[in-house]
Amino acid sequence: MLHMQSGGRLLSRQELALVLVTAVWGATFLVVHIAVQYSGPWFFVGMRFITAGLISAVIFARVLRGITRKEMVAGAAIGVMIFLGYGLQTVGLQTITSSTSAFITALYVPLVPVLQWIVFKKPPRLLTWGGVVLAFIGLMLLADPGSASFSFGSGEIATVVSTLPIAAEIILIGWFAGKVNLGRVTVVQLLVAGLLGFLTMPVVGEQPPAFSWVWVAAAVALGAASCLIQLTMNWAQKSVSPTRATIIYAAEPVWAALIGRVAGERLPPIAIVGAGFIVAGALISELNPRKGTDAIAPDDRTRDAADTAALTPQFERTD
Repeated sequence: MLHMQSGGRLLSRQELALVLVTAVWGATFLVVHIAVQYSGPWFFVGMRFITAGLISAVIFARVLRGITRKEMVAGAAIGVMIFLGYGLQTVGLQTITSSTSAFITALYVPLVPVLQWIVFKKPPRLLTWGGVVLAFIGLMLLADPGSASFSFGSGEIATVVSTLPIAAEIILIGWFAGKVNLGRVTVVQLLVAGLLGFLTMPVVGEQPPAFSWVWVAAAVALGAASCLIQLTMNWAQKSVSPTRATIIYAAEPVWAALIGRVAGERLPPIAIVGAGFIVAGALISELNPRKGTDAIAPDDRTRDAADTAALTPQFERTD
């Protein structure tokens, strides 16, 4: 859980920034769901992230000349994960509601410590496995609430698969944060994601859509939102560990569901139960139980910082 900072503030400045961009992130699901009714998914992903990349390039124009090979590698690696995660998520939004998509996407939260175990040999705690089980049960209830067979449609499958690269993106941001120039890496990762989106179109046989102000406005708005989200994540995760950040990100589907409900989306009662299981699994997987009222002990906070440092390659600072 989020800890109390010195001076009595509930959230640090970085954590508050992540809370705000998580709300923005939740709103993007409905916008994408509407936009892909007028555009193919991969074209829209390309437009969205190229727009975001160009906006960030204008913002960071003064520092781009000093870009290094290490920053190119960092940006490209994160950009590939953004392309895969958001691309598959966008494919899924063609056939499922924004609320369902957001809750399924929340599966990446318990996946983060599991992937850290696979890649970095850092074993998850018992509560993490409990969170994975709860999230899986929730997925069953949410994705197919009206059938006992629990068979998934293509939209649900694409969204489930998208959680893997999204989890990898969180880990990579934690890996590189604070060791490369924030602006340069943000520009590279967004442009790489957008370029890969366009390059995927001929591979899957997708044609450019007819002109519509709907996808134009959505691409520009989400481009600006994506730039804000990625920039804030990169900045905040310099001091907020990947596991702590995922606790904040767990609220994303709640924001999406609230916004979707205002727009007229309604989840069946059993699906709402499943959504609750997923959010509970996401939160439980990140808990550090201890005596007293604070869920994260001072030594846990120190260990989180040490874990992040241990997972971070020793790049020289370039900003």
